[in-house]
Amino acid sequence: MKTAIVTGGARGIGRGISEALAREGWSLALCGTKPAEAVADPVAEIQRLTTEGARVRYYPCDVSHSEERQWFVERVFADFDDISLLVNNAGVGARERADILDMTEENYQWLMDINLRGPFFLTQSVARRFLAQKKGMVVNISSISATVASVSRGEYCISKAGVSMATKLWAARLAEYGIPVYEIRPGLIRTDMTAAVVEKYDRLIAQGLVPQNRWGFPDDIGRAVAMLSRGDLAYSTGQVLLVDGGMQVERL
Repeated sequence: MKTAIVTGGARGIGRGISEALAREGWSLALCGTKPAEAVADPVAEIQRLTTEGARVRYYPCDVSHSEERQWFVERVFADFDDISLLVNNAGVGARERADILDMTEENYQWLMDINLRGPFFLTQSVARRFLAQKKGMVVNISSISATVASVSRGEYCISKAGVSMATKLWAARLAEYGIPVYEIRPGLIRTDMTAAVVEKYDRLIAQGLVPQNRWGFPDDIGRAVAMLSRGDLAYSTGQVLLVDGGMQVERL
């Protein structure tokens, strides 16, 4: 039974990804910073979506901590067979929306450790195992903030720009071994992370910010990951898939 690792896979966009992969017949190794009992219900719901024989297991793990990250990788490869997909989804928003003139080094470093350093070195660890088994795939979840500047959360934008470059680096490094690496760049997605700005973006969407005239949802990202997981873009390593309702279409 093929297995996918999904970081942050029990909540928000990660849950949408996990549910889509469950429907595709994948077993799932999920991780997150919450204790297992706090996500027992969504993990059980994801399990109910799987096909016969597939398993879903959740591991409490903060990917920004090297010891926890290494423990997670070792446990997953011991507990599951045929691990062939890594989805780097776990991430956080800015601790404090503040002008970049007022950003603190503490807040900057906290976010960069979670959003960039953690997934980069998780990819390194998993990629070494993919090389040994001669197969695998990596999907990085970034954001339109990789290219769209927002001065009230500059550290978030920088982290996602870094994820975008990491995608190119890993795609270039792993291509000769037949291990594709992709980036999915979501737009406005309704999750806990965007709950505080719903009113603001409801208004902007009504004014035409998003050509498709709606919020995105976690299952929109899930379907995109499922498509990649099937190998439908096998000759496109390093590419960016925008799932943003057309926000970045140039318009007059």
